[in-house]
Amino acid sequence: MPAHALSEDLKSLIDKLIQLKQVPPTEPIVQLSLTTVSIPLISWLASQNQYPRIYWHGRDKVEEVAAIGACKDFKFETGVDDDTLAEIYQQQRALTTNPEIRYYGGVAFDRSIESWPEFGNSRFVLPRIEFRRSANQFSLRVNLNFADRHPEAEIDLAIAAIEAVLPARPLAPPNKLALLSRTDIPDFPRWKTLIEQVVEPKFNQETPKVVLSRHTELEVNAQVDPWMVLACWQGRNPNSFQFGFQFSPERTYISCSPERLFRRRQQELFTEALAGTTVRGLNQEEDTALANALLEDNKNSIENQLVRRHIVSMLSPLSQHVGAEETATIFKLNHIQHLHRAIRAELKQDVNDFQLLQALHPTPAVGGLPRESAMRFIREREGYMRGWYAGACGYFNKYESEFSVAIRSALIEPGKINLFAGAGIIAGSDPEAEWQELENKLATIMSILIEL
Repeated sequence: MPAHALSEDLKSLIDKLIQLKQVPPTEPIVQLSLTTVSIPLISWLASQNQYPRIYWHGRDKVEEVAAIGACKDFKFETGVDDDTLAEIYQQQRALTTNPEIRYYGGVAFDRSIESWPEFGNSRFVLPRIEFRRSANQFSLRVNLNFADRHPEAEIDLAIAAIEAVLPARPLAPPNKLALLSRTDIPDFPRWKTLIEQVVEPKFNQETPKVVLSRHTELEVNAQVDPWMVLACWQGRNPNSFQFGFQFSPERTYISCSPERLFRRRQQELFTEALAGTTVRGLNQEEDTALANALLEDNKNSIENQLVRRHIVSMLSPLSQHVGAEETATIFKLNHIQHLHRAIRAELKQDVNDFQLLQALHPTPAVGGLPRESAMRFIREREGYMRGWYAGACGYFNKYESEFSVAIRSALIEPGKINLFAGAGIIAGSDPEAEWQELENKLATIMSILIEL
């Protein structure tokens, strides 16, 4: 890595900050930016000791972000609804005209109940220092919050953060961990009981789909570097979103998720129905046969159609036009493949990101249908707190936003790895087959982590 060139760019930012002391800032939120050298962003992020540490890598591979620190941090616990979040965000957005200023964060799966420590039911951060890669271009940015602090004090904080930046060190090579214990919540007997309750004809008539999930807690014999795990995961599933949030040394949430919640570019919105799953084949012929069987499978086809119809119905009041693919295609990952339908909408004027979150999250692919009935069943019977698993993680700014559905994810704590996987339960679902689907969805991350 060209460490000398990066060091010079950091000094240039400090010089810009010192000059800013002589010129009163024109806006309450200011971003200084310069083009910089190419660096390995996950390695750089893992080498820092400032928090939060945030990583974002788009599914289209064009964009990658590593960010540290916070000059603005919004954290909300139980009871704050999306309307309140939207009002706060609109107030914050009015503080700057710069379309490059981004807030990164996420919202929990179920914002009506308690979430994980530090993460809150929703939390969004305007980072202090941010590296961005767009295609092959790298930029280095520092954000300043003059709305809440005296300009000179804020500039001094930014200079101190830049001076504390450490050079990137290579990630340690992955070592397989010894598994000391494994606990599944719910365990299989409970899982079987829950599925029987969902497919019971009277319940199923009123609630045709519930996405049940499982929390797999692994006790391991050593500390885990979450950024090394995410880098390995990224290599196994390059067609996914990859992101991570670390608000303290104690907990890091990482995800390698195939699913987009939505991508907005001004009034144009892209989303998708991703539901229905099978494994990959051992060779091309078997892989194609499995994909064709998935396309023809009635249970999985119904599940995907339910998701598609729901998304279209929720977007219609917010849109001038909504269009969805009639025919499903196959979306392939390392160990599994999904049914996929693309959906595009032309949004009405003044529709904001929190209205979109409110309409689309949680999707039927992670909650169920009808939403409230399925959520109530999960809340009362699943047996654990999902937190940000199956939540929505991403970023927004004045003119664009992108959120991923946080599936295929892990919460890493000292000596403990928490893994999550879910399956859509509809009439005809088989407990053993659905349990095996959970195992299939964890196969990639388990192969990275555990000595089998």
